[in-house]
Amino acid sequence: MTTWPAAASGAASPALESALRGLRLTGMADMLTERLAQAGAGKLGHAELLALLVGDEQTRRDSAGLARRLAAAHFETTCAVEDFDFGYNPDIPAGIIRDLAGLAFLAAGQSVILHGPVGVGKTMLAQSLGQLACRRGHTVVFTKTSRLLADLAGGHADRSWATRLRRWARPALLICDDFAMRELTLPQADDLYDYADRATMPTWSGVVTV
Repeated sequence: MTTWPAAASGAASPALESALRGLRLTGMADMLTERLAQAGAGKLGHAELLALLVGDEQTRRDSAGLARRLAAAHFETTCAVEDFDFGYNPDIPAGIIRDLAGLAFLAAGQSVILHGPVGVGKTMLAQSLGQLACRRGHTVVFTKTSRLLADLAGGHADRSWATRLRRWARPALLICDDFAMRELTLPQADDLYDYADRATMPTWSGVVTV
């Protein structure tokens, strides 16, 4: 059994802090001295101290998870749907977009097509919805449609097509930017059909910008 020397005057025991880090409870370890100081000043009971330390660890893990999801999504820009400026273009259907921000389409496994003239903010809006999904704990990937099709096409040459298809179908939300910018070749159309067929399941959604 491991024992640690008692912490005096709210000071964290180095052995206890080291043990927490060894258990990868770095959120607890980082806040241990501060929480013990609060307890030593009579501001926290034992249960409150433990609850706060657990909360510190959960906050740290949530933050790290969000950072991983954002990095894996490959967004081109950082934007929050809450900050989207509806005022600069009165033709933008603000009510519909606010409904989309509820992410009900994601829970239902539905897809969304954003279409309109160049420059109205479709790509930024799609990415803001994706970043919101990341904040809600979902996995997301943002890509140009041409990159998706080029990657799938490469799989035919090295016989990794099925593996690549599974990788693209893995995230809960796939955002395909600049869809239908040019006419598809027959192989591209076949790949896109196969992808859509594989990805059509209750746990998958897509956002397409046209």
